[in-house]
Amino acid sequence: MVKVNDQHVIATLLSTPARWAVVGLSNNPRRAALGVSGFLQQQLGMDIIPVSLKGEDVHGATGYKLLADVPGRVDVVDCFVNSQRVGAVVDQAIAIGAGAVWLQLGVIDHGAAERAAAAGLNIVMDRCPAVEAPRLGLGR
Repeated sequence: MVKVNDQHVIATLLSTPARWAVVGLSNNPRRAALGVSGFLQQQLGMDIIPVSLKGEDVHGATGYKLLADVPGRVDVVDCFVNSQRVGAVVDQAIAIGAGAVWLQLGVIDHGAAERAAAAGLNIVMDRCPAVEAPRLGLGR
């Protein structure tokens, strides 16, 4: 059985300064990724790396089209893609040696979670950091 949504893991991920690659992040204000990534950056002090099909810069951070294009280490891959597409993103996170994958609210893929856990990644699924952090008393 894969351990998903461990409260200690969630608290550690949200309270430890880290590089978060946010997959599906664009400048579209109607998309939740923009607000959540801003929260991660401004309230939790995380380094945000936008990853999207357009590779656009967001929140003053350089954007990339693929996780494999991101230079340096990636601590957390935050997935703002639908459940049908998230497995491929998780596989990319495994390939680049990320430390964790965070699947946003409504994004569920148990097979991908099993692959990530088998590769040694921490898994958070169907949760939002902008909800979890205040619940844990985290943020500026």
